[in-house]
Amino acid sequence: MTVFSFGLVKTMIQDISPQQLSIEYTPREITDSDLVFCFKEGQVLCGNGFSLPLASQMDCSSFTYLFSVGKQGCFLAFTEDCAIPEGFEFENTNVFRGSMPKHVAFAGMTARHLCEWYEANRYCGHCREPMSHDQNERMLKCPSCGNRVYPAIAPVVIVAVSHGNKLLLTKFAGGEYRNYALVSGFIEIGESAEDAVRREVMEETGVSVKGLRYYKSQPWGFSNSLLLGFCAELDGSPVLTVDKTELSEAVWVEREDIETTFDDYSLTNEMICHFKGLI
Repeated sequence: MTVFSFGLVKTMIQDISPQQLSIEYTPREITDSDLVFCFKEGQVLCGNGFSLPLASQMDCSSFTYLFSVGKQGCFLAFTEDCAIPEGFEFENTNVFRGSMPKHVAFAGMTARHLCEWYEANRYCGHCREPMSHDQNERMLKCPSCGNRVYPAIAPVVIVAVSHGNKLLLTKFAGGEYRNYALVSGFIEIGESAEDAVRREVMEETGVSVKGLRYYKSQPWGFSNSLLLGFCAELDGSPVLTVDKTELSEAVWVEREDIETTFDDYSLTNEMICHFKGLI
């Protein structure tokens, strides 16, 4: 019997109550007790015990306001504007997968998303002049031609496809994640989320689906995305034809063959545990 291991999810990374992420753009002056996020090539600056630096510990020429978590402000510092303080070094952003308090980890994922947006839009895509930060909203504006750029959020569908007592599980062909997951993919221009579900399942596994039901969503800063979870049922033949450019494997797995371990991180795990009947 083949056994697959997944995480049991009670709440996900964005469920940070009683803390609250206030994403509204209300810039203010930085204080010594505010958190500072500093990223470099997919890594984040951390101290001992994977603690993030406070403003009082950073020697930077400038800070960019991001948002607040509770009463604590969160700011972005670019590496070229800072001296790295003693006792701090860059760690893989996988430290957000449980090495920090949940509200700090979720703030870090969101900060990473905004950092990549700021870095990708330093210059105007129309006239190539340097962009300026707007003071009233989270927007970059070109002072030369007036071009305006807002944070980009890419919608992604995640699909739990069932066939009676079986669930369709997949493995990615590339990337760092090697565990079993669900069919997923980016929504294309001019495409509804429901059409994206049907297209992605057919393209990646060669089967059709019916009975689409929306499950829930999750902001996912690692791919600058908003994940939209759907459940669906097999429509027709269960024979799988795997797109090897996207997946290394696709299999139907019996409900009782899915084992679980606790993980409060991802929508994928929660949807698998939902199928298992654990949540």
